[in-house]
Amino acid sequence: MKKFFYVSLLLLAGDCSPSKPAQNTTGQLNQLAEQYVRLGLTIGQYDEAFVDAYYGPDSLRPQAPKAAVFPKDSLLKAVAELSVKLQELARFGKNDTLLQTRTAWIQAQLTAFTSRIRIFSGQYPSFEEETKELFGVTVPTYPEKHFRELVAQLNNSLPGKGNLNERFQQLANRFIIPKEKLNTVFRAAIAECRKRTKAHYELPVTEDFTLEYVTNKPWSGYNWYKGRYQSLVQINTDLNIFIEKAIDVGSHESYPGHHVYNMLLEKNLYQDKGWLEISLYPLFSPQSLIAEGSANYGIDVTFPGKEKNRFAREVLLPLAGLDTTGLDQYFAALELKSELNYARNEVARGLLNGTMTETEALRWLQEYGLNNRETALKSISFIRTNRSYVINYNYGKDLVKNYIESNGGTDKDPAKHWQLFAKLLSNPVTPADLLPAKP
Repeated sequence: MKKFFYVSLLLLAGDCSPSKPAQNTTGQLNQLAEQYVRLGLTIGQYDEAFVDAYYGPDSLRPQAPKAAVFPKDSLLKAVAELSVKLQELARFGKNDTLLQTRTAWIQAQLTAFTSRIRIFSGQYPSFEEETKELFGVTVPTYPEKHFRELVAQLNNSLPGKGNLNERFQQLANRFIIPKEKLNTVFRAAIAECRKRTKAHYELPVTEDFTLEYVTNKPWSGYNWYKGRYQSLVQINTDLNIFIEKAIDVGSHESYPGHHVYNMLLEKNLYQDKGWLEISLYPLFSPQSLIAEGSANYGIDVTFPGKEKNRFAREVLLPLAGLDTTGLDQYFAALELKSELNYARNEVARGLLNGTMTETEALRWLQEYGLNNRETALKSISFIRTNRSYVINYNYGKDLVKNYIESNGGTDKDPAKHWQLFAKLLSNPVTPADLLPAKP
């Protein structure tokens, strides 16, 4: 079985030879894109978390059963050979801007393929190496002093005395959505997100999603994109859900977050242009930095300024049967607390590099992340499962935010704001595209 699998991988990677003179570089690129998809789906046979979404032809899915042992070396060889072919094709078509864009995007994904194959086989890189290889970025490092100073600022803004985390939790606990009201509140929040998104984007008329509530997950929400403009959105109810999360998680997973991101890629690149590589979304890849960063920034695009506060006060809190007393203070505290998000990156860095114990990680998440114990434990579980993926939520958002706003997309010009955001969602963007140009 292993010998047959190895040969099939070599055949998979050797269908065309871009180094030979070619009349149709697009045709050759499409063949390489097919090899890329087949290879990603083959890896996904073994690594169940590898393929987040796939909406291409079923004929590209692996036909042979998976081998008894993960074929790391064969897969790495296939990735390397495909990468070489893409490099050769890019050199041949050096004046073809579109070809350069597509090959660069696939190459960045293949770098992540190599890293994830090694991780899945138990070969763990450092946190710094992993973020660069999987997500194409080097994440800034912050010392503990940085978070102490931020906590001190927040401490001065909250009334009362004593432990800051306890005071914050007392304020936050006023805005826990009752379990029996979750569906009503989430559907109202998502409906508003959809209405605001449709005011700027023309979405496919057949688009839709299914909403489910689940338990025993390391994440708060998840979008399972099914293709043909359909999604399954799952909300995890393990922990208490606060009122702002109905907006944040609802928007992040649906409009204009993951549901819209995947729809626009499928419609504009796969369906309209036939770019087969787009039909495969590998979770541990640079694409996730764009996906998670844009989904988080999309909340601010949809609810600029004090809009989230106003919508919670006028619509969601009455639906949840909650009092609005203290809401302004709560949202002000949340804004300051958001600056502490990078503490989770440092926890991931420490856990993955072996420089931080779980006890210390728990302290950091409670003291500097202002999480209650249950949420902090859930965050550690997420890091243990998904490793450095956490950087996509905060650093990814900051890259997206800086890119859009440096190009003129701000609250003062909502039309341009949404236009630039759509451009980001509809093109094969890499993290390198978001980084400011070097002087």
